[in-house]
Amino acid sequence: MRSRDGAAGARETSGADARATSADALPFSPASGWSDRSREPRREDASPPRARSRLFEPKSCTYTYLLGDRESREAILIDPVVDTANRDAQLVKELGLRLLYAVNTHCHADHITGTGMLRSLLPGCQSVISRHSGAQADLHIDDGDSIRFGRFALETRASPGHTPGCVTFVLNDHSMAFTGDALLIRGCGRTDFQQGCAKTLYHSVHEKIFTLPGDCLIYPAHDYRGLTVSTVEEERTLNPRLTLSCEEFIKVMDNLNLPKPQQIDVAVPANMRCGVQTPIS
Repeated sequence: MRSRDGAAGARETSGADARATSADALPFSPASGWSDRSREPRREDASPPRARSRLFEPKSCTYTYLLGDRESREAILIDPVVDTANRDAQLVKELGLRLLYAVNTHCHADHITGTGMLRSLLPGCQSVISRHSGAQADLHIDDGDSIRFGRFALETRASPGHTPGCVTFVLNDHSMAFTGDALLIRGCGRTDFQQGCAKTLYHSVHEKIFTLPGDCLIYPAHDYRGLTVSTVEEERTLNPRLTLSCEEFIKVMDNLNLPKPQQIDVAVPANMRCGVQTPIS
């Protein structure tokens, strides 16, 4: 374990048959905690976890995902937002779960992470972010590390480009991936701030995400049109940016001319103290 000085079942689609999943409880096998550079093999007798993808923060259009294990009651929360941290904590309590980790896919620029508040609301919860983000957290992760909850694990795949510290979390059976801002539904994160690089992002998505099975579910950190989930095959073949050549992609990304995120001047400094900042009242 690394210290702060040193961590659907029901198919939703991006089309008309989209449906919300529930925070599912999963079969249990003894957890061994934090495991570096390991991935559990697929277990055919294990029910797949279901992302509670309807945990939504409307101001920044952020999705927060809750994964849990039925018998151990261990859970992980991905990309919480400070504005909805009380909601998330209440849900964890209502479901009888024990939140082990509140993890961020990267240092966000459009909202303040909820990890700091969740550490106070749910004692025992630890904050997690990539070491390459440069942000503070209880646990820092690197490419290939796994985060365990009960018998399940999320594999960390470094997917920089939107920011240097972006990661994608992939369930150990490769049935779902939480891609943060690296890969969105029919889009991707911008690369014009926070040391972003379009070429790096292109290679990250093609080498770390598009190499997953085609039916692997893609859960992004944001959507601005009400879509909730896609698949690797859909994005590999239909994503209007990432089906371009690398050179064409770079040209598109370099000419988006988007306004900067409204909360960037507040969010980034706060998120650099990821999970250890004084909770916002």
